[in-house]
Amino acid sequence: MRPLILFNNGYDCTITDTYFACAVAASRRGYHSMLFDGPGQGAMLYERGVPLRPDWEVVIKAVVDFAESLPLVDAKRIALSGWSLGGYLAPRGASGKPRIAALIADPGTWGIADGFRDVIARIFGLPAEAVTDLGALDQAIMAKVETLIRGNRRLSWKVVQRGFWIHGVDTLRAFFAETERFTLSGRAEQIACPTLITQAENDVLAFGAGAFAASLRCPTTLMRFTAAEGADDYCEMGNRSLLNRRALDWLDEQFEPRP
Repeated sequence: MRPLILFNNGYDCTITDTYFACAVAASRRGYHSMLFDGPGQGAMLYERGVPLRPDWEVVIKAVVDFAESLPLVDAKRIALSGWSLGGYLAPRGASGKPRIAALIADPGTWGIADGFRDVIARIFGLPAEAVTDLGALDQAIMAKVETLIRGNRRLSWKVVQRGFWIHGVDTLRAFFAETERFTLSGRAEQIACPTLITQAENDVLAFGAGAFAASLRCPTTLMRFTAAEGADDYCEMGNRSLLNRRALDWLDEQFEPRP
């Protein structure tokens, strides 16, 4: 039997993306790979209309239950790896699953709302207390934020067209209220397995990865990737082979026989 890696997708990736970005390398290293669409992802969203949910520990429990039923899987060596928003989803899933033997978060992401919170506070010159709960933003500020988003084609696609659909909402206030639910506050300390947090230079999603790693109580490794290595920017996309090699080296160490 081989160890298994559960590959957890992100906000708008497909399992095809994840297969080529992660699973091919894992299979060549000798791991089984399992890819799945959770709520709000891929076919679960496109074909069934099931929106994203914050309590990903429920999703991972179902996935692990299925994985353990497969005869070729070593149930004591199941790793969970998430990229992009999977850097939140996978840790959230591992926080409720002692059966996860190792965790990889690429990059470590505390939640969804924080990125919006920082941008809104900076653009509109707001104090921290004004953006504590984005779902409860002052209406005048909310109107300005919505004008900004809808006036920018890229932001409008990400938030209004894509984000509303993924979260099953139809207003910006409802969208922000929903994003506030996606947080590891009160959950991160429940992660017990060895954990690898990646942080790529110039990846805006990874800015908080160091603080995230420092907050964990489990054995934790923070692995940095740089522009000099060609592995900077979003999820080390310029050099995924380096990310895969180093992450799988780390995972090999977690699963090697102990005396």
